[in-house]
Formats: sequence, C-alpha cells, structure tokens
Amino acid sequence: MSHKASLLTSLSILATLCRGFQTASNSVSFRHRIVSSRTKPLFASAVSDNIMIEKPYGTWLSPITSKPITAGSVRLGGLHFCDHQVFWLEGRPQEGGRNVLCRYDPNNPNKSERNGVDVSPRESNVRTRVHEYGGGAVVFGKNAEEIYYSEFATQRLCKLLNDQTSAPVTPEGDRFRYADGVLSEDGLKVYCVREDHEKPEPANVVNEVVSVDTKDGSMKVIASGNDFYAAPRLSPDGKKLVYITWKHPNMPWDATELRVTSLDSPSRNSDDHDLIAGHDGDTSIIQPLWHPQTGDLFYISDESGFYNIYREGYSKSILPMDYDFGGSAPGWALGQQGFAFLPDGRLLAQYNKNGRSMLVVADVCQKDMPALNIEEFGSDDGLPMMFGGVIPGSNNDLYFIGGSPSTPPTVYKWNLDAKGPAEILACSSNLSFSDDIISIPKQIEFPTTLGTAFGYYYAPKNGGYASPPGEVPPLLVKAHGGPTACTGTSFNAAIQYWTSRGFAVLDVDYGGSTGYGRDYRRRLRKSWGVVDIDDVCAGAQYLVKEGLADGERLCIDGGSAGGYTTLGALAFRDVFKAGTSLYGIGDLTALAGDTHKFESRYLDGLIGSYPEEEHLYKERSPIESVETLSCPILLLQGAEDKVVPPNQAQMMYEALLKKGIPTCLKIYEGEQHGFRKAENIEDALDSELAFYGRVFGIEDIPGAIDIRVDNM
Repeated sequence: MSHKASLLTSLSILATLCRGFQTASNSVSFRHRIVSSRTKPLFASAVSDNIMIEKPYGTWLSPITSKPITAGSVRLGGLHFCDHQVFWLEGRPQEGGRNVLCRYDPNNPNKSERNGVDVSPRESNVRTRVHEYGGGAVVFGKNAEEIYYSEFATQRLCKLLNDQTSAPVTPEGDRFRYADGVLSEDGLKVYCVREDHEKPEPANVVNEVVSVDTKDGSMKVIASGNDFYAAPRLSPDGKKLVYITWKHPNMPWDATELRVTSLDSPSRNSDDHDLIAGHDGDTSIIQPLWHPQTGDLFYISDESGFYNIYREGYSKSILPMDYDFGGSAPGWALGQQGFAFLPDGRLLAQYNKNGRSMLVVADVCQKDMPALNIEEFGSDDGLPMMFGGVIPGSNNDLYFIGGSPSTPPTVYKWNLDAKGPAEILACSSNLSFSDDIISIPKQIEFPTTLGTAFGYYYAPKNGGYASPPGEVPPLLVKAHGGPTACTGTSFNAAIQYWTSRGFAVLDVDYGGSTGYGRDYRRRLRKSWGVVDIDDVCAGAQYLVKEGLADGERLCIDGGSAGGYTTLGALAFRDVFKAGTSLYGIGDLTALAGDTHKFESRYLDGLIGSYPEEEHLYKERSPIESVETLSCPILLLQGAEDKVVPPNQAQMMYEALLKKGIPTCLKIYEGEQHGFRKAENIEDALDSELAFYGRVFGIEDIPGAIDIRVDNM
C-alpha cells in the first residue's frame, strides 16, 4: 500500500472550528441541547430536519456498531480470472473466519448477496500456513477443472472436484505445507513453495521449491539450500523456473535474489542456478513474471530507491518512477503480483500517488528500451480511489479489488476501451451509511525527528450531533502492524466506529512504512522502538497543536508490531493517556527466541543481533520499563498465536497488576495472530470503547459494554 510528499494538509479550517479550551477534567458532565445546523462545527453535517443534538465528543449514538460490522462483512482477496470466470477468496468472520473460494455467478439461484457461489467444500478453509502469514493458497490451471488449494486443517494440497468436494493430492500428515504454486501446461505438476516441519523448531524448518505430481502426490525438490523461497513461476515454454530466494537475517524487503533454473538441471542447490538480479546483497527483488508472448522475464526491484519494474537484460527500469509498484505491503504474503500482461502483450501495473491509485498501461514488447506508449488512468476515468491486484480478463476487461473512504473493498470490472465508471461485481460489506456519518480522511505530513512523517486524519463526524462550544475531541492514534507495512484509505468500519461516536482518529504511516520509497522504509533499520514511537507521538502532538485533538484525552492502539509501538509509546514517552495492545509485543527478548521461522531473524535488522546486542532488546522492551508506565492499558490476545505468543500479553498484564496500573487482559480462545471470529472482533472493539470510557470518565456512552478494569 503509496503516499507522496505533496500531501493534502489543509487542516486550518478544521483547526479554527475545533480549537478551543481543553476540559479541565477528564470526566464530562452535560445536558442535552438542541442546536441549529447553522452553528454546527465542520465535524458534523446536518440531518434532514437541520436539527442536531448537542452532546460531548465520545458520547454520540452511532449506527456503526460492532455486530453489523462483522455480520455483514467478509474479507476479499485472491482475485483470479480463469476459463472466462472470475474467482475470489472470502474470509468470513461469521463462519469462524474460514476462507472460501467463490465464483462470480450472478444468474445462479443459489448466489450470495455478493453474486457469488461457493466453489470450495462447505467445511473447508482455504488457507496455507507457509510463513504463518500464508497467501497463494489456490493454484489455477488453464480451465476451471484444474484448481488446487491448501486445506487449512491438514495443510494438504487438494484438488477441487465439480460437486463441491475435493480430493487430497499430497500425503497425509502435518509435516508439509504448500503455497504460491503454478500448474504446468499439461496439468501434471504443481510447482510451489513447500515448508517442511518435520523438526518444528524455527531453526530446523526447511523451505524449498518443489514439484508435486497431481496424480500420485510424489514430490521432487527443484531448489533448496537457502532459508526462504517465493514466487516460483514457469517460463512460457515450460522449460525454466524462476523464483525469489533469500537468507537470514534478511527479510524479503531487505535483500533477495532472483534466480532461474532449467527444469532438467541436475542440481537443486540454489547457488548453482543462474543469478539474474540481487548481486549486491542489498537489493530487494520481488514478484517475477514471464512475458507470455516474448518470453522475457520481468520483475520488481528497489535498486533505484523505489520499487520499479525491470526486464532482464535491460539495465534500467522500464518504467522509472519515484513511486512504489508491487502493492501496499509486498513480501508479507505469498502469491502477491503487482503487475500483469494483457492478451496483446501490454503491461498492466498499479501504483499509489498522493493517496490515490493509478493504473499504468504500456507497450513493453520491444527489447533494449524502456516502456513505450505509456497511458495512466485513475478516478477521473471511472476507477475507484484505491485499488490493487489488477488482473486481465477477455476483451480488455480488467478486474481488481478497490474501494474508497466511503466504499468497502469491492471486486470491480473496468473496460480499458470503454472507460466509464467501474462496474461493481461483489462488495465485501452490506453496510450502508449516509454521507453525513462517514469521515473522509485528510492525508497529512507532520514534523518528526527524522524530518517528516505521514498519516491520515479522520475528524469526528455524525450528522445527528454537535459538540459543546469550544470542546476538542479525544484522539485515537492507530499504529499499523508490520512494522514494514502501511495503512490505507479504503472504507474501514472499525475507524468509522470511532469517528461516528465523536473520536478523532490519526492513522500513522511512521518511518519504516512501505509506499514512500526505500529510504523511508529503511528508517527503522536498527531503530524500531525509536523512530516509530517518535512518529506516533509527533503526529498526536501535531494535532493537539493544531487544535484538532484534546491533549488530555490522547489514546493509541495497534496490533502485532503496532501493539509494540503502542506499548513502547506508553512506556517510553509521556504523550498518551491510555492505550490498547492487540496481540502486541511487550518483551523483545522473548520474541527473539519464541516466534516462527519467517520472522525469527526480523529483529536483527530492526534492532540488532541477538544475543550479542541483548542490551538493546532490553532497553526497548516495554516490559522492562514498567516503572515508567503510568497510564491504563488494555491487552487483547489470541490464545493460539504463533507469531506473538500469549505469554507476552500475560507477562505484561502481571507486571501492570503488580505496579497497580489500571489494566485488563482478554485472551480469545481459538484465535491466532489477528482475530477472525465475529464474536471476538466485536468484543475487542466494544471492549476498547468501554475501556476508554472508564479511563477518560466519558459517561453515557450509548451501548457501552461492561468491562472489568483491574486496579481501577
């Protein structure tokens, strides 16, 4: 996911309307008062009768509640066009978070509200655990009779059958996991990443590229010897295989190699395969793809300082730009592909510019020269504000998943010849709210220790309410996970949940985030727990200075790495008054020795070598600085989390209890890294609201649940 330096920073009008005295007490008392819309602040818009109720920020009644968010929503991904049909994956919170492969079929009498029908078996969960984060769980052949997928419960590779059943292909047992595969032209082999857990300790897990015989499940190792592999892709003639590989302590956004091997090569050792790119050991190469007509090899590299598209044999980027291609958070999931080719051979690619997605179409069939006849398309041409994962169909139809601040993630079709508004095929949510309830973010740039950082500011907004004169809203700062990732601006009901109740929200892309080029992404090198914390604090302080947030009611939350930033900001700075950590990291030394293989050396680059630089780990571990904590913390954790084990939250909770700091710990059974079950997603959101209500003394929060806060 993307955002550049020429940002929308026009907050002066908001500041003028919102600036005023800050309340002397965190406890808010009030009387309901009816006010004319002529005196309303910009935060709210008029309802139909031009009358609003005056109530303090944080106490507004909102139609955006936790239950409709999960009841009417799914996660969309894995878009694919095969055999003149459109497929996608749905993650369904109401079904325990399982992933379902669906096909667009609007004329089917059994279609869902998203105009799709289930293709995968009724009880299946289409999900792989390679790298724990998965991705690339489905393999498509040249027709809909050749679809294979990873079954989550067994991690076996299965073939879909026509009667919505499946047949396992790979052997029984939980030793192997499979992901990111491609099917040979004859349908006899799946070439994929295989992860071997015969010895389950992270240091002993083995990753390789293998071929799987689709008839008998037998396997042959094609590439091995390195720590990680991704994106095995067959050449058009079926004779060569390209792949990405890297070694500890690098992550895929640090340094990788692009290698090619002949399928009849006698060696499976990667060092014996042709090295195409990544010779310097300090360049990230991702997402290789063969041109279907010319047979040329294309890939994305950050050697220019930005993730740009390259062609083997041409020394420069074929499409040089000071923007990142490849998606919002490349490298975290397998199966990612940020560009494709039209049937006529032209390149399709997408990048983000000033908070908006742009589609690039260019002629790349000429060798030894850059792309020609470059065309760009955006929202003025009928495309949504944000989109990605563009795939070509037939007759110049393009398919992608996109959205906007007021539109949930949606599967769209857009014709390159006709242009015009993109056609909605399937929407991830049936939630629908009037414009006067939706807060549209403003992209901001604010000063921080290393120059400037970026974020999206969402003002409180609810057309039925106005705040008392002079009141400034509480602010929730959100720190995204990763940390090598970023936030986005597509509709996020969990953000609108807050803004429609009278909270302001700042979604921060702190230093180290993706989408701003390599230098910005590398700000976290050896500086995690410093730069990110500086930036979330600087963003909050900037909004207080601008009169857009109440300095006495600043709170912060984040999940995973964002949970660590949250805990660190509360432990090492005196800016926030409360916070919520969702499956966050409290003890870096414990994480260094107790996490899965993919991230087992991630901290080497973010902090330093362990145990050689153990002192840095201790200095930056919030649990080691409990004595500096003085504000309430809510801890939310999955019981089966393999990325950030539950003992992290438990240790932090016990330390807070011992010091007498108000705290609450909730551990959700059956959840892993990130909550997928509807009831837990709902409870987490409602618990956080109730927690801040208790902490800030916000009385009369409509629909607030009861929450026990220890030491309070």
